Amino acid sequence: MTSEGRGEMTFLEHFEELRSRIFKGLMGLLAALAVVSVYVKPLMDFLLAPYYRYLPEEQQSLAYTQVTEIFFVYMKFALVGAVFLGAPWFFYQLWAFIAPGLKRRERLWAFPFVLFTSLFFMGGMVFSYMVVIPVTLRFFFSLNQGYTNVVTLSSFWAFEMKFLLALGLVFETPILIFLLTRLGLVSTGWLLRNTKWAVLVAFAVSAVITPSGDPVTQTIVALPIVILYLLGIAVSWIFRKRSAEGE
Repeated sequence: MTSEGRGEMTFLEHFEELRSRIFKGLMGLLAALAVVSVYVKPLMDFLLAPYYRYLPEEQQSLAYTQVTEIFFVYMKFALVGAVFLGAPWFFYQLWAFIAPGLKRRERLWAFPFVLFTSLFFMGGMVFSYMVVIPVTLRFFFSLNQGYTNVVTLSSFWAFEMKFLLALGLVFETPILIFLLTRLGLVSTGWLLRNTKWAVLVAFAVSAVITPSGDPVTQTIVALPIVILYLLGIAVSWIFRKRSAEGE
């Protein structure tokens, strides 16, 4: 990795640059957290809505077991909201860290990289909230009929947060393929030849993310992963290194 106008960066310079970007990312997270904290109650109501949708009306409440539990869950809600809101800033810091190692023409990709990385991450979280979580809850609540609901707020939020962050990261598949292609670690041909394994991995990841075990929910999660992989193949072909065209 090189720094423009300074030649090859030393290990200490790499480390200092990484430390600087992490610090700026954390400052951005704190700023986003301050904004989200003002609206944490409506945000909390919004994120809990899928939980109440399939419950009998007389059971629409969440329990708590410790005096401080609600406060800390509020903070966790605010933190995830801050990650969502601050995604463009975090991905800009990532780009700023890797940009010195790119060619001058490649550095012009900063805006598209930050835009699409943020959109994919946010899109994954939205897809999780709008599709995956409701389907999963409907499946479980259909099994739980006849039993009294005493789920705690912290346990449900841990359940929901896993879906939101996992799908947000999984939706970054095309961006990961783009980076690997530009680094010369994968080629379009290699990706095409390994599509069947990508489908297998997609269902394996889906099985980990969705604990319900039913094929419908797993397919709902796995299908977008496969589509994103195929999109990644197209991205790989478009942005392949021209020296690799003969592969």
